[in-house]
Amino acid sequence: MTTISARTILRSRNASAPDKVLSTLLLRYPRFIHAEFMTHRAFSRNAASSRAIPVKKIIDDILADTAMPLHWGANQKGMQAFEQCNKEVMLGAESWIVSREKAWLSARDKAIDIARAFDAAGYHKQVVNRLLEPFAHITVLVSTTEWDNFLELRDHGDAEPHIQMLAREVRKCLENDPVQTLQPGKWHMPFISGFDEDFLYQASGGDHNIGVEQLRKLSVARCASTSFTTVDGFEMTFQRAQTVFDKLVTSKPVHASPLEHVAQADEFSTEDDEDGLVPWANSEQHGNFVGFRQYRRQLELAA
Repeated sequence: MTTISARTILRSRNASAPDKVLSTLLLRYPRFIHAEFMTHRAFSRNAASSRAIPVKKIIDDILADTAMPLHWGANQKGMQAFEQCNKEVMLGAESWIVSREKAWLSARDKAIDIARAFDAAGYHKQVVNRLLEPFAHITVLVSTTEWDNFLELRDHGDAEPHIQMLAREVRKCLENDPVQTLQPGKWHMPFISGFDEDFLYQASGGDHNIGVEQLRKLSVARCASTSFTTVDGFEMTFQRAQTVFDKLVTSKPVHASPLEHVAQADEFSTEDDEDGLVPWANSEQHGNFVGFRQYRRQLELAA
């Protein structure tokens, strides 16, 4: 029970600035620390949505992998709970005395019973699933070139223990996992395999430009699927990907966040700026990245 994990999907270094690495990671952690993760504005994110996933799937996921504390802090002044508490908990009118873990699971079971009753009565999942969130995990796809602030704040003794654990898992990915090097103009496309590239290149009759365009759409659609799956659900046909992509970019308002994970390595300008520094050629397209042009920004500026 309780999963706190980080898995590298794709890491890309811009050959023009080797210190700039765009990393796309797939995270899974208890939803009760999600608000803290959301405070980091340098991140591009897509997360599993309580409004999109059916009640039964959420319940099945909770029963298979219940989110409960791994650090049981004892009450004290201030935000940090350095000491842990292992006292038993008194429940109900019968004053049952149970362990902290059994008390947490009792709360989970009651929440599930009430959620099922709301579901049976006809309430939408965006209402019902709110009852289940304290016991659920969340899957989050995150991309950024700027991890330092997150690691400095969260991999720290004063951080909330569970997000501290998450930061340490992220650090492992950033320190140990391989990085591809992209020349300017080449693309960072999460969830794209060599098979995908070969298939689309052949299907396009050897037209590289058409193949890359379709690969970008496939990558975006697979990134978007984070919102409506409980765990890994990123396999998707090309036809399905085209439908998902079209819905994202033609909806009113546009749902553009999945397009941020796909990015093109930028190049330096041929002219110095007024401070004598060499600027990026397309910095207005970087968004919250450095050295990479977000696909989202490219489409928005071209519209």
